[in-house]
Amino acid sequence: MSKKIDRRDDVNPDEGRRKYGDVEFADPVNHKYPIDTEDHVRAAWSYINQEDNAAKYDPDEVKLIKDRIKRAAKRFDIEIRAD
Repeated sequence: MSKKIDRRDDVNPDEGRRKYGDVEFADPVNHKYPIDTEDHVRAAWSYINQEDNAAKYDPDEVKLIKDRIKRAAKRFDIEIRAD
């Protein structure tokens, strides 16, 4: 499994920082899927499990993003259903 996420051509990483600030992201390269609050973790899980969003990444990148979201969910005591 890859331990990194590639830079996406269809995303401006500055937009994520501008919108959410200096927070932790499940995709820290493209600044997608903020995981700094309970609401953001829930939203990140919902979005990465949408087929059109996941399709923008390689399968190993999706797994890495999901693993990061799951770890953040544990910090907030959020129960994540298996994907």
